[in-house]
Amino acid sequence: MTALVECVANFSEGRRPAKVRRITAAIRDVPGVIVLGAESDPDHNRSVVTFVGAPEAAAEGAFAGVRQAAELIDMERHQGQHPRVGAADVIPFIPLRGASMADCVELARGLGARVGRALRLPVFLYEQAALQRANANLADIRRGGYERLKQSIVTGAAPQPDCGPRQLGGAGACIIGARGPLIAFNIYLTTADVAVAKRVARAIRASSGGLPHVKALGFRVKGAAQVSMNLTNYRVTSIQQAVAAIRGEAERWGADIASCEIIGLLPRDALTAAEAIAFKVENYSVERVLEYRLRRLP
Repeated sequence: MTALVECVANFSEGRRPAKVRRITAAIRDVPGVIVLGAESDPDHNRSVVTFVGAPEAAAEGAFAGVRQAAELIDMERHQGQHPRVGAADVIPFIPLRGASMADCVELARGLGARVGRALRLPVFLYEQAALQRANANLADIRRGGYERLKQSIVTGAAPQPDCGPRQLGGAGACIIGARGPLIAFNIYLTTADVAVAKRVARAIRASSGGLPHVKALGFRVKGAAQVSMNLTNYRVTSIQQAVAAIRGEAERWGADIASCEIIGLLPRDALTAAEAIAFKVENYSVERVLEYRLRRLP
């Protein structure tokens, strides 16, 4: 059985569909790559392209996407809610059938060296692929965004890239890594007050003493307060636990959960259809289930 690797690539463009289509097409055109989905958020000004392939094909697809994004996106003009440091902001590899985490670490480090050398972009290796402790946590690299990193990278302050030049051009930097399954899950509150979302996010995220393996930020999106979450180990802290914690914390500030949304795909055992209805998940369908999509691959 051919090994299969997933890549969930994040690009700093969510307002110009033509550019997102060009980036997605560059990935899809690589032989052996199958794009499972692409979605954009204009408020975050960000797109996520999910694709799979044999390890070599996945790495080649990622390189094609990074190269196209670097040509199309100018970080000097980019504005959006979500923290970001580059046009091709985050490129994680996730092992699927027949692939190991070690395989994905090798892919990430190889791609990082290639991107740094061929595209002259600073590359930070994160999570399991990290070579520097300061770069292991994605949030630590992106804190302050492109604007802060552009200044700090030339002074020698942490974080520093593992590959490529130690200065940022218009395409910014690229963060490449290897990790396990991650669930991106957003919750809209029944208030437009972004301060409430920020308080809730601070209370539930792991870095503030909240739920383990939960990263969360508060934004104003679509005119509502949004708690944007990454569940980095859903078997330790589940969607169900996170939703309950957010509901309880929101009630302290006179708010409730209005609706939820999934970004990308999620494992089958993470959320049932009945739970999706109970949580008012706007975009849940079987097409969001990773295992279902994999069964349909040629």
